[in-house]
Amino acid sequence: MSEQVNRPAAPYIGSEATIGPYLGHTRVAYFSMEIALRAEIHTYSGGLGVLAGDTARAAADLSLPMVFVTLVSRQGYLQQAIDEDGRQVDRADPWKPADYATPLRAKVAVIIGGREVWIRPWLYPLGSAIGRTVPVLLLDTALPENHADDQTITDTLYGGDMTYRFKQEVVLGIGGLRLLQALGFHIDRYHMNEGHAALLALDLLRRYPRPLDQVAPGELKLDVAEVRQACVFTTHTPIEAGHDTFSYELVGHLLQGYIELDQVRQLAGSDQLNMTRLALNLSGYINGVAVRHAEVTTRMFPGYDIRAITNGVHAPQWAHPAFAEVFNRHSLKWGYSPEVMQRFDQLPDDLVWQAHQQAKGHLLELVQRVSRQKLALDVPILGFARRFTAYKRPELIFSDLARLQAIHARYPFQLVLAGKAHPNDQPAKELIHSIHSMIRALAPEIRMAFLPNYDLSIARTVIAGADVWVNTPEPPMEASGTSGMKAGLNGVLNLSVLDGWWIEAHIEGVTGWSIGNHAGASADALYDKLERAVLPMYYQDRPRWIWMMKQAISKIGSTFNAHRMMRRYAAEAYIARRPSWEVSTHAPPPF
Repeated sequence: MSEQVNRPAAPYIGSEATIGPYLGHTRVAYFSMEIALRAEIHTYSGGLGVLAGDTARAAADLSLPMVFVTLVSRQGYLQQAIDEDGRQVDRADPWKPADYATPLRAKVAVIIGGREVWIRPWLYPLGSAIGRTVPVLLLDTALPENHADDQTITDTLYGGDMTYRFKQEVVLGIGGLRLLQALGFHIDRYHMNEGHAALLALDLLRRYPRPLDQVAPGELKLDVAEVRQACVFTTHTPIEAGHDTFSYELVGHLLQGYIELDQVRQLAGSDQLNMTRLALNLSGYINGVAVRHAEVTTRMFPGYDIRAITNGVHAPQWAHPAFAEVFNRHSLKWGYSPEVMQRFDQLPDDLVWQAHQQAKGHLLELVQRVSRQKLALDVPILGFARRFTAYKRPELIFSDLARLQAIHARYPFQLVLAGKAHPNDQPAKELIHSIHSMIRALAPEIRMAFLPNYDLSIARTVIAGADVWVNTPEPPMEASGTSGMKAGLNGVLNLSVLDGWWIEAHIEGVTGWSIGNHAGASADALYDKLERAVLPMYYQDRPRWIWMMKQAISKIGSTFNAHRMMRRYAAEAYIARRPSWEVSTHAPPPF
């Protein structure tokens, strides 16, 4: 059966006013299973999606010729509630695309499990603070022409079983690629943000058969070199379980007749289809998201040239308004040229402290409103907020309650936590329950709060309002860890295990502090640093503390930003090896 494309003679997308300006110059397509556009649009779950959103904002600021492709995720990822016993309660987190995006008329169909599945995109123009936009396409299968089961494929982010997940990755990779063609985009570089979109590279590959008389027995019948010229792959996880794998029985059932599986096995693994390995074999540029992460990934997947482009955050998105006001007094360029922040170590001490106290006051208001816990402005707040999973060790600070109480008796502190566990991650859910039990055990002596349903809005307040940002992953499992970058941008000092991005940013006693060494970190190492360095300085040497805040702002803000990151992608991955062809001139084979 041939691929079907519902395409007008001239690309019609809602109206020329919405899509026309993008078609003529857009050359790079960025595919991500999730993207954080705004708190009310529930198309993200955590760091991967937040990074994608910051990537898009920086691309808009820099006028990069990019389009972003993701799923509409109508039911969101997870709305988290905490019951009276401290257990996570999972609920759907729906949103209405029509409230924020424009439906586009062009559609394509792919065959999944022997049925046509039609896909329509919604257009969300993501704007930058300086008035530029990039198009974000939200792929949707909730169409009346689809079978009832297929209408829900794009409903729940990371939901369902492996069959559901693979269908989503078919829609994202194959459907997204073909929709770009139907809409009239001419793309010559495809950037896969993690392996979820790797099937787009497979769909490209099918368009380049090698002459059979040049193919020896057992060799690939397809021209891999052509596809590698077009594909960029960024991998984000050093954890084996984080790489999507699917049985070839499932692949053969859902993509029957699409491609010979013996060909796929040569590219994606002999036992299962490993999406990361497929992307590695079909990409000409591959990178990890920190120097350490690239090294770890190279050990996991030897034989590939894996570069390192350390993640960055979009400074205007994450700077608290009080700090943005201080920054604007000294340079109006910091939002789109963050390198000027190198000189922000010269900011006046009083303005920096006043801005921080405003940000902290907003956090105190949020905590009291959400948890009814009243925190104090003059007592340091330790912040810990991220996706809850075992390797991030959110329970580490609670390892020895007696010692924690002893430290608090000498140097009082407060603790604010937040984070969601995946609905299927029972150990992570148990961590949330256990932490709530320990919070109750330490109350009212130590003031602590857990903020449910961590999202973009809560993140901005918690990250900017803490005094110390704590990160305790088990090395080397932290790929990057961008929350600490956002903290540093706001003068919040990092107290972190030496892993991910912190290895590059850490200057002991200047930008923050390390926990343990490169080999690992124990609870004792965390307690020692709190008791001997962090808390004594807060109480006994405020001028030094503010000096460190300014060092963090200038050194972290000027370096670990999305503008620097995207300039490197543009120079090294998008422009350096521009392909000589455009995919729109190559029709896909029958499917």
